This record gives sequence, C-alpha cells and structure tokens, in this order.
Amino acid sequence: MTTGRQQFPEHVFALVDCDNFFVSCERLFRPELEGRAVVVLSSNDGCVVARSNESKALGIPMGAPAFKYRQFFKDQSVIQFSANFELYGDISRRITAILAKTVPHAEVYSVDESFLNLSEFGIADYAQWGKTLRQNVFRAVGIPVSIGIAATKTLAKLGSDYAKRNHDLGGAMDLVNITNEEHQSYLINFPIEKVWGVGRRLAPKLHAEGINNALDLSRLRPNRARQLMGLRGLQMVNELNGISCHGFNPQRSQHQTIMRSRTFGEDTNRLDVLEAAIVSLTTQAAWQARSERQLVHQASFFLNSNRHKPGYASWHEAINFTMPTNDSGNIGRLILERLKTIYNERQWYHRAGVTLYDFIPEEILQMDLLGEIQPNIHDASRARMSAIDAINSQYGRHHIYYAAEDLSKSWRPKHNLESPHYVSSWDELPEVYYSQFQQAVR
Repeated sequence: MTTGRQQFPEHVFALVDCDNFFVSCERLFRPELEGRAVVVLSSNDGCVVARSNESKALGIPMGAPAFKYRQFFKDQSVIQFSANFELYGDISRRITAILAKTVPHAEVYSVDESFLNLSEFGIADYAQWGKTLRQNVFRAVGIPVSIGIAATKTLAKLGSDYAKRNHDLGGAMDLVNITNEEHQSYLINFPIEKVWGVGRRLAPKLHAEGINNALDLSRLRPNRARQLMGLRGLQMVNELNGISCHGFNPQRSQHQTIMRSRTFGEDTNRLDVLEAAIVSLTTQAAWQARSERQLVHQASFFLNSNRHKPGYASWHEAINFTMPTNDSGNIGRLILERLKTIYNERQWYHRAGVTLYDFIPEEILQMDLLGEIQPNIHDASRARMSAIDAINSQYGRHHIYYAAEDLSKSWRPKHNLESPHYVSSWDELPEVYYSQFQQAVR
C-alpha cells in the first residue's frame, strides 16, 4: 500500500455532489430540456455560473461573459436561464433532508454538496450503498447526484468527480476497497487543479515544481509540502494518502464577517434608490447574524461606480455601535445617516454592499461603566426582531419588511430569463389541464 494509507481506515466519508445542480433544478420542471445545451447566468445575467454537459461539450467555459457569447448561444440554440437562487435553495434543502434521514451525521458543505460520516456503519459494499442512495435522492427529488466514498474528504471529492465523469460507475465511486495500484491510477489521472484546496492560483506554482496531478502531490515530501503551501499543503498530501486531516463538522461554523452586496440593475444617481438598496442588503445581513445568534459591534458599507466607464471611484465607510446589536432597523438607520454624508447627486453609482463584523454571542451583553449599554432597549430590540422573524418564517420571507425597501426597485439586479418560483409561489405553480371528454375521445 502507499505509505501512510490505511487498509482499514478509521474514518469513512461520502461526498454527495449534485450533478450540474442549477441546470438540474431548471430541468426538474422542464423535462423537455434534457439532452439540450443549457446555461444558468449570474446576477444581472452577466456570466455563466452553471452548464449542462451539452454546454460543456460546446466549449462554453465557466464564467463566460454572456454578452460575448450572445451570438454563439443563438447559433447553437443554447437555452439560457437567470439564476433562480430561491428555487435552488429549496431543492437543496429537500436533498439535505433526505441525507439527514439516511445517516445521523451529515455536513452541508455547499448548496450542492454534503459530506456524510459513514465511519460507524458496517457497510459491506460501499459502491452499492452509494448507488442506492443516488436512486433514493433521484426518486424523491428528481436531481441526479454523484457520490464518492473514501477514507478522507479530499479522496471523497475525487471519487465523486470520477463518478460524475464515468457513467459506467452508476453514480457512485468506492475508494476505500481498492488496491494500491488502483489508488495510484486514479490519482495520476486527476489534474492538480482539481485537487480540493489547490485552485487556480496555487496550480501554476505546483506545475513549476513538476507537480501536475494528484499522484505527484501525494508523493511530495512533508517538509517540501510545508515549504510550498504551509500546513494546508501537508494536510493535502496526507489526505491523498488516506490520512484524514479534515474532521467531520455537522454544524457549520459561524461567520467571522457577513457581507451582502449587489450590482445594480441600472446605474443610478438617486438617493432613494441607494437607500432602498442599502436597507435591503442590511436586512439580509442582519437576519444572517440573528440566525447565528450573533451581535454586531461594527459595520461598513461601500459604493462603487462602474469600473468599465471613465472616472471609476469607490467609497467605503465604517460604523461602530455603542451597544452591540443585530437589529436590522438600528443598523440600517445608522448606515443611512452615514450614506447621506457622502452622497453626491452628480455621481452615478453601480454597486453597493454592507458588511457586518466584530461579533459576540447573542447571550453575552456586558455592562459598561458609562451606562451606554441599556438592557431594556436591547431586550426590546430582540423581542421585536424575534417577532418579525417568526412571522416571516411562517408566512413567507419578506412578509414584513421596512418601508424604505419600497422607495425603489430599480436597483435590483435584472433577471430577464428567470424561471418561475415553482416551489415557493402559489401563483407560479405548474398547471395541469385534464378533460374527460378529450380522454374519452382518445
């Protein structure tokens, strides 16, 4: 066996990766798109963020600017969709719920990926277990997934990639019960750019060292790995050799910063449009802080003009809160006060963002000698936000919102090609028409 690999691994991880997730969500309600080239575009329909296999075969790269490929899309009959994140999030939650019922320990890694901890299960045939799980997910939700099972998270990701690209595997790849020769053959055919943790920035440095694939990296001496990539490099080498360095974390860690930003649907020089945008972004960020039970000590916001036009400029302002808070209204009010001091009606603005940082746990509120921390105000704020969040949770997001958000809608990104919100709007549910007379005639 390769040095460091374990014949009977202490840990076994499965990575469940949704195939071309955004595209698969669109096809879920449009089955006639199966087998056709489909792309999903980013905010403001700017660039490609998801591709079907047919689009990949046409050579459309990830991140391709839509305006440059407009004629190509037309010539090749490529179907385009604006990103419908509300739909994708709902489908993701349905898949996660199935995984949570399958095993007691599931870790959501991203909207389309989850790690499962199989260490405590006596599974005789991992490949067959993975195929069965794939069938269950597809039967219940309709989304195809690829599953990699291995002794480490890095190898599990490698396995899911192989399962996705090799259809004869049936959607599941077992990298636990393989020989040393098989292990090496899989690693040598895995480009260094695709190894978890490498990425596009580090890959050129590794290529310069003669490290072109996962097998090359797995053979790197520990000291050299540390010199090139620090502790992360040593962990990557160990993980490729079957030594688990990334533990299982079923609870996602709290954010150190929370940022919400948007490129406007159209440039603006109007204060009311900026106010509507800032309040909406602040509300989203503050809700995230509340969901993580965190209070905010500091916030900042920025404005940019269009960098592709002459006279590009940007503005950044920071705000300190005397009393830590996660109250959307309080945070938004202070940011708007600062916004008015830098606003220039002669300037056209293209993008805005709000960042919250310097957090403390919600249950910790230390008193101060100057009396600036007022528990009664803090408690009233928490009660108000809890009531709003509870109502929005029961009756739908944005059921209760701040009036400033209605000052203008023109800042919102354009989604001219967005599909219906099939799973979250009664008015956009698919309709089926049935006629007994027509059925009888046929």
